[in-house]
Amino acid sequence: MPENGPHAPSTRISGSPAGVLVPVRVTPKARVNAIDGAVTDADGTKRLKLSVTAAPADGRANGAVIALLAKAWKLPKSSLSIAAGGRSRAKTVLAVGEPKAILERIRQGIPAS
Repeated sequence: MPENGPHAPSTRISGSPAGVLVPVRVTPKARVNAIDGAVTDADGTKRLKLSVTAAPADGRANGAVIALLAKAWKLPKSSLSIAAGGRSRAKTVLAVGEPKAILERIRQGIPAS
């Protein structure tokens, strides 16, 4: 059941003029590449939790994030980019395109918790 009210976590998956901004939390050097549902940060930001097998060196983990999301959301890799947090586990991914269509693909590609 979703939380409501002034202390509810913010999902912050939002449309932008370029597409959709999705906050994610990445665990590099994991056993498998996976979307592990959602996690709430200490500040209340709700993020999509991702695990990737790549190490966080030379942008390999960022590339693995893009590949994982492109496959899950059935989008071309060229339509996804790291908009913020390139050197952090907490990142924002930009999915370029028509926001309504992208949001539907994102919903379909996130496992139910």
